[in-house]
Amino acid sequence: MSVVLRFVDKHGCVQERFFDLIHVSDTCSLTLKTEISSVLSRHNLDIQNLRGQGYDGASNMRGEWNGLQALFLKDCPFAYYIHCLAHRLQLALVSAAKEVCYVHQFFSKLTLIVNVVTVSPKRHDQLRVAQANNVANLIANDQIVTGSGLNQIGTLQRAGDTRWGSHLNSVRSLLCMFDATCEVLEKKHGRRRGRTRKIVDQISVEHHYRVNLFLAVIDTQLQELNGRFNDNMVELLTLSSTLDPRDNYKFFSVNKVCELVERFYPGDFSDQEKFHIRMQAQHYELDVPNHVELTNLCTISELCQGLTKTGKSLTYPLIDRLIRLVLTLPVSTATTERSFSAMNIVKNRLRNKMEDELLANCLLIYIEKKIAERFDTDSIIDEFYDMKNRRVPLR
Repeated sequence: MSVVLRFVDKHGCVQERFFDLIHVSDTCSLTLKTEISSVLSRHNLDIQNLRGQGYDGASNMRGEWNGLQALFLKDCPFAYYIHCLAHRLQLALVSAAKEVCYVHQFFSKLTLIVNVVTVSPKRHDQLRVAQANNVANLIANDQIVTGSGLNQIGTLQRAGDTRWGSHLNSVRSLLCMFDATCEVLEKKHGRRRGRTRKIVDQISVEHHYRVNLFLAVIDTQLQELNGRFNDNMVELLTLSSTLDPRDNYKFFSVNKVCELVERFYPGDFSDQEKFHIRMQAQHYELDVPNHVELTNLCTISELCQGLTKTGKSLTYPLIDRLIRLVLTLPVSTATTERSFSAMNIVKNRLRNKMEDELLANCLLIYIEKKIAERFDTDSIIDEFYDMKNRRVPLR
């Protein structure tokens, strides 16, 4: 289990840091909760200060009564759980698409085409040659522009249910290499030639996909999105958008700021502070949008940094506190995904027998390279000298 901490530093910058890798005997929610609490306690991090938790959508994580997020909410009611929005959106769209039989058939055919073309090294080479010839012809006829990084040959891509945007990338790769793909399939011999020829003919019917299929998909996806995103966390994120500085703070609302505090962060503000935050918000609304260094900002994270840099965080401390609370919400699991990707690099065949502690330390140094680069050799030697109960002294 990979543990990543998200926090706002003293400069107002949002940081996501790989913290630890935990070996667990099983994946039941209580075991996971116990292990995470143990790690946080060992580093003197109080669970009561937790203001957000993010996991995938597995039942042991998101369970409303006995899931991992529910167990933490019993200890800290303001540690709001957010299932990664990009992941949830992907699952919603995939689920909706499977409900439309024509969409399911299309991606089944697309998967077959990708497999037929890319599994065979011979056909894969034919695809690259055919695509290179097509690109050369288009350039010669001035039908596409040239430039650095443009017109890469590439290959067909597979779609995966849990890989964000993979379905779009798969369809896009087929569109970009459609003529080359048809050329390769035309050359295919054997008992599946007739089947692949029929599939190519079917996916060329443009009107069917642009009109009939499109309308059915939109209706199904709207129903699925309303079902998956109609919850308390969406309302939290919607209210949080009032702090968005885009378009000269047009989303800012004093009433929404007060509602956000009252509904979702009542324990982080005293009754007196809840009274004063309305007045601060009123002055903030007139002052901050007109500050030369706080205009043209695009994200709440940039706003937090700007308030710290200009000293406005001291002028509006309650607003600054609310912004920092909102920024701790884990809206993505990208850093966690990177930590597991790094494990495939660090724990290779030659290091397959390393202990858990060594693996976690190696991952920490590998993932947090920028921090590790600050350590010089002398500081590491001094650290070892200061360690107690060393069996063999350094020489």
